[in-house]
Amino acid sequence: MEYLPVPDLAAYFGGEWHLDREIRTADGDPAGSVTGTATFTEAGGVLVYHEEGELRLGGHTGPVTRTLHYRPAGPGRAAVHFDHGGFFHDLDLREGHWIADHPCRADHYRGEYRVTGAGRWRQEWAVRGPAKDHVIVSRFTR
Repeated sequence: MEYLPVPDLAAYFGGEWHLDREIRTADGDPAGSVTGTATFTEAGGVLVYHEEGELRLGGHTGPVTRTLHYRPAGPGRAAVHFDHGGFFHDLDLREGHWIADHPCRADHYRGEYRVTGAGRWRQEWAVRGPAKDHVIVSRFTR
């Protein structure tokens, strides 16, 4: 698969994206979804990611939000932090593709970013451990 190199994260990500997320069981069965918007804005040299949407999970439907801070670490690179300040993962999209890892207590998150076009990218997280065992696929389009 061909990926679009991203030497400037703010230039590529800046603005609003449509968010379409699937949550699947470890066996690949549908478990839930999120539909909404994600925006990237610059604030004090940090690229702030904020999403808002509607979560459908089992019999529950309700609002969901998330904020992350992409702190520049060089061309196409950032250290991604949660809004409370804790470190999430490193990111390097100079080749348009990146694998990230994040330990969360006894569980492990393995993430993959894929930039497939000027207005299209995808993030996939496989979550494994004693408390969690699912896959989260988020598609972003302009």
